Amino acid sequence: MKADPAVQRQLLDLAEADAELARISHRRRTLPEITEIAEAEKTVRVKKDAQVAVTTQLDDLDRELKRQEKEIEAVRSRADRDAKLMQSGTVAAKQMTDLEHEIATLQRRQGVLEDDLLELMERREALEMDTQHAEVELAKAEAAVSDAASRRDEVFADLATQEARATARREKLLPVFPEPLLALYNRVREHKGTGAALLRARRCGACRLELDRTALSQIKTAAADDVVRCEECGAILIRTGESGL
Repeated sequence: MKADPAVQRQLLDLAEADAELARISHRRRTLPEITEIAEAEKTVRVKKDAQVAVTTQLDDLDRELKRQEKEIEAVRSRADRDAKLMQSGTVAAKQMTDLEHEIATLQRRQGVLEDDLLELMERREALEMDTQHAEVELAKAEAAVSDAASRRDEVFADLATQEARATARREKLLPVFPEPLLALYNRVREHKGTGAALLRARRCGACRLELDRTALSQIKTAAADDVVRCEECGAILIRTGESGL
C-alpha cells in the first residue's frame, strides 16, 4: 500500500486523538466516584432497612401503649363504678363485701397495668432516640451518595467536553486519508489498540520494541510513499528524521 508521506504523518495526529478518546473512555469507566457511589448506595440500603425496622418497632409499641391505656381506663372506670355503687347505700352487706373485694382486685390490676405502661413508655423513649439516630445515619448516607454523584457528574461533564474536542479533531482529519489507508489504520487500532506510531531511534512507538536489522533494512529501502508496519504489533510506522534509518 502506498500513501503520500505527508498524509501518513497525519496518521500520528489521528492516533493521538484516538488515544485521547480511549483515555477518556477508560477514565469514565474507572472513576473512583463510581465505586464510591455503589458502596454509598449499599450503605443507604442498610441504613434505610435499619430506619424502617426501628420505625416499625416504634409503631408497634405505640399500638401497645394505646391498648394498655385503654385497659387501664377500663379498669379505672370499673373501680369508679363499684365505688359509686358502694356509696349509694343501696347494696346489701353481702354485695358490699363482694364490691370491696372487686375494688381491691381492680386496684391491684391497675397498679400492675400502670407499671407495665411505665415500662412501655421507657421503651418508647429509647426507641424514639433510636429512630432519631437511624434517621440521622440515613441522612448522612444519602448525603454521601449525593456528594459522590455530584463529583462524578462534574468529572463526566469535563470528560464530555474533552471527548467533544477530540472527536472534532478526529472528524476533521478523516477526509485527509485515502479509504484503504484509513481502513488499515482502523483495523489495526481495533485489534491492537494503536493504529499508527512514530518510528523513533529504531523503536516502534506503539509496542516500544526495537526493530531487528532485517526489518530496519526493509524499511530503509522502502519508498517514501510505501506504508510500512511494525512486524511485532502491526502498527503503521511513520518515518521521520528521528527514525534512525
